[in-house]
Amino acid sequence: MNFQSLSFLAFLTATTAICLAVGRRAPWAGRLLLMVASLFFYVAGGGWQAFLVLAVGMTVTAGVLQRLCGAEEASRRRAFILGCCWHIAVLAAFKYTGFFTGGRLSIGWAPLGLSFFTFQQLWLLKEAYTRQYQPVQGDDLTLYTFFFPTVTSGPILRPGAFFPQLRSEKFLRPDWQDAAAGLYAICTGMAKKALLAEGFGVIVNNGYAHPERLTTVSAAMVVLGYTLQLYFDFSGYCDVAAGCARLLGIRLPVNFDSPYRSLSVGEFWKRWHITLTTFLRECLYFPLGGSKRGTARTCLNILIIFLVSGFWHGAGWTFLLWGALHGLAQIAERLLGRRLDRLPAWLRWALTFAFVNLAWIYFRAPTVAAGNDILKAVCSLDFARPMPWLSEGLFTCEQEVIRILLPFIAPWRNLLVTAALYITGSVIALWPRNTIQQMERFRPTFWRGAALWVLGVWSVLSFSGITQFIYANF
Repeated sequence: MNFQSLSFLAFLTATTAICLAVGRRAPWAGRLLLMVASLFFYVAGGGWQAFLVLAVGMTVTAGVLQRLCGAEEASRRRAFILGCCWHIAVLAAFKYTGFFTGGRLSIGWAPLGLSFFTFQQLWLLKEAYTRQYQPVQGDDLTLYTFFFPTVTSGPILRPGAFFPQLRSEKFLRPDWQDAAAGLYAICTGMAKKALLAEGFGVIVNNGYAHPERLTTVSAAMVVLGYTLQLYFDFSGYCDVAAGCARLLGIRLPVNFDSPYRSLSVGEFWKRWHITLTTFLRECLYFPLGGSKRGTARTCLNILIIFLVSGFWHGAGWTFLLWGALHGLAQIAERLLGRRLDRLPAWLRWALTFAFVNLAWIYFRAPTVAAGNDILKAVCSLDFARPMPWLSEGLFTCEQEVIRILLPFIAPWRNLLVTAALYITGSVIALWPRNTIQQMERFRPTFWRGAALWVLGVWSVLSFSGITQFIYANF
């Protein structure tokens, strides 16, 4: 069930209304209804087969958590290792069999949200094993696993931050401020996806379909377009998820903090997909030794976690290359140290932003060779103006409205719409405050309500052409 659909809006309205009404009188019943709604949401979107795979994984986690309650360290350690091996093996079987066998053997499908599910279960086992958080009750574990705003594309929930909220006074009892902030985040997230990410996606898809026709300017538009598309697609999902959770009295972690304002690749990863970075740091980097075993070992650990990050995103050489590029960039920054800090801030930002853009080429490309073609086009030094075919299909309905209402700008209509898209997207992406931070400051007024109503209606009217969220594929 796609967030960008009328069926989801109907589901969200019914779930919120029923769970809040019941939860205020009988918290246990409201919790049960939310659990049932979350299970229905997953089955509707992923199917029974996918649900059964995740349900078995959750059962394994529950069994391991019971063993971790024991006092004998050897038994606890054995249960922890076996639980982690189970989840990693299931992820590898569904997602990487084809890659490791060269396509000769493949299951052919993977449960929806399996990558996020796996890391979330591993995080829970790790915190229970290290006694950072104690094992949980069955219904809490089900909500942690299948909580409908996060089950398909995150953010990855830290156990110690999520479970206590299920016992807080605000759970299923949000106040009007929470409700207003939640609706603000939902409307903002839908607009990011429907109006910005999808717009950039048209240009990106056209460019990647015909890389041989790209000039330097056109290729730069495609590369920047994907940089902005990916940001608005995933951050839009996280905004909607955070808004839905806030309506239910749950606060999700911040997953984006204006990442394209970063002055280094290291800072970028503190701002981009923050929950993934936190998981990899605490569950992989620190256990590997972190930065406490010398420079060479630290560099190796950095490279390992970014190769894992790349491979987690997708079973392909392009994702491994993307992860390796980011790992090597962070190693270079670490070795250069304070020498980079002496550069002007604007130059550090420009270098970081350029690197992130170029690395995204391989993240988007179907093959390394296809990525090389885009990179060659960027470096071709052919500065001819972009051809109209690049933006073909961009905001078709909106352009027709402009043609009717403002016929005198018809000759420049396509150029103006494209320019407006890139300017608007760049300004929002570089804005210092992310949506989650603005939720905390949001105060409903007539004009803000009117603006959100316009964004919401515009987004809903654009639902018919909306594609799946990019991160749902990972």
